[in-house]
Amino acid sequence: MGDAARIEGEHEMRPLRYSINVTLDGCCHHEAGLPPDEESMRYWSAEMARADALLFGRVTYEMMAQAWRKPATGTWPEWMDEWELPFAEAIDKAKKYVVSSTLSGVDWNAELVRGDLGHALERLKQEPGEGLWVGGVTLPLALADLGLIDEYEFIVQPILAGHGPTLLAGLRERIQLELVERHEFRSGAVAVRYRPVPA
Repeated sequence: MGDAARIEGEHEMRPLRYSINVTLDGCCHHEAGLPPDEESMRYWSAEMARADALLFGRVTYEMMAQAWRKPATGTWPEWMDEWELPFAEAIDKAKKYVVSSTLSGVDWNAELVRGDLGHALERLKQEPGEGLWVGGVTLPLALADLGLIDEYEFIVQPILAGHGPTLLAGLRERIQLELVERHEFRSGAVAVRYRPVPA
């Protein structure tokens, strides 16, 4: 095995990770979970640090830019807590890819992804690096249907929302997953990381 396996490994595609907050009853609306706290923000900052680039659909891109784009003044607003800054800095600086057929252009260190989603993603995954990270609701569903997500990470919130949108609603075929890692937060939220079981 030795060298051959190591050389083989160097050409592995970088993984695509999907992370999202979800309530116990499956609601993935961005305001349905617990408000962010210091511990969860530290966790998300580490997630951002593991990614070479972030992948968003139009809605998530616009929402994230509104919340986390550094103001033109170059300083973060005063209402931001000290513990939010590492996450804010990480997401502000990150390379971003935006999948959209309606936007004519993007900025905030972003590039538009057009054309065939599967081909575009295969190309991005072949570039060297640690991995790509995707958030949101609509785009991850399309990526899951294409079998392109290598890791699913759900931060399960100790809340019953009683409404949707629900996580990956409308998935074409069921995807069998295996648990890779589990992390409990003091708030009662639990991060669970899964990988698809090879067919």
